[in-house]
Amino acid sequence: MGELKAKVAYLQGMSVGLDLSQDSKEGRLLKGIIEVLDEFAETVGGLEEGHEQLQDYVESLDEDLNNLEEDYYEDNACNEGDYLEVDCPKCGETVCFDSDILEDEDIVEVTCPNCDEVVFVNDDSSDQFKDHPMMSMGRVSGSSKASIEDDI
Repeated sequence: MGELKAKVAYLQGMSVGLDLSQDSKEGRLLKGIIEVLDEFAETVGGLEEGHEQLQDYVESLDEDLNNLEEDYYEDNACNEGDYLEVDCPKCGETVCFDSDILEDEDIVEVTCPNCDEVVFVNDDSSDQFKDHPMMSMGRVSGSSKASIEDDI
């Protein structure tokens, strides 16, 4: 805003240096244009201040939302019922999904929410589960998880 106001002030100074009479048509026109430019500069300055305040507010909301998401997903990751856990081979993210997918007749692909890599397909789930060393199955009871070997 300061730069715009400085330019308008410079134009005001130049118009004074022209020694145009305020009673002449040209003098009134130039004075009116500079007054309008000054009002525009004030308005733009106010908009810039409002934009900065909104930007700070949005950044604050984004940080708060990020903290809530971290707390929620950290506390609720694979915490209810029967589930499967698969570590994404691309990014290492642990992906949890319902074990009912194994019994689903339709082909279901589970993708990593972090990198969109397919981490599980239920087309031949029994063979895939045996061959996948990074997959575990559990049932939550309190805070402990039972492994697939305990379920068999």
